Amino acid sequence: MSERSQAQVQTTTAQRAQSATLTPAQQRALARKRLRADQNGVIAAGVLLGVGGWLLLARLVESVPPLAFPRWLFFILLYIAVTGSALPFIGYLHRRFSRYNPPTGGVILRQGMWFGLLAVTLAWLQMTRALTWASAGFLILAILVIEIFLRLRERA
Repeated sequence: MSERSQAQVQTTTAQRAQSATLTPAQQRALARKRLRADQNGVIAAGVLLGVGGWLLLARLVESVPPLAFPRWLFFILLYIAVTGSALPFIGYLHRRFSRYNPPTGGVILRQGMWFGLLAVTLAWLQMTRALTWASAGFLILAILVIEIFLRLRERA
């Protein structure tokens, strides 16, 4: 066993010993602090994705003719940009309205990805002139129902 792995084992055992001596209130506070750090990391990554995605998307739209490969690249960059832009807002809404049952960073990321998927699907339907208010409403309703079922399953 190398020195590094021995140090990691000693660190984890020290953390376990320390967490065993914490009171339940201190353990909950530590869990909230870790959860907040997880959420902050996802939000920071979302800001970077959003800014980079929108800049690359603007460059693509301004300088490339709409052939087959640039169209696919458009949808990929739109997905990245919308997902990244939605993450900070979703994180804010969760901090504001779900204080007693805060979600993990993975839940915030999944919900942002739903926004990206919805935007790409709506853009694709609009590109083929198949987008109607009814189809957009049904897509939004379907995504909401799936997310509600996933959140209910996580709580159970």
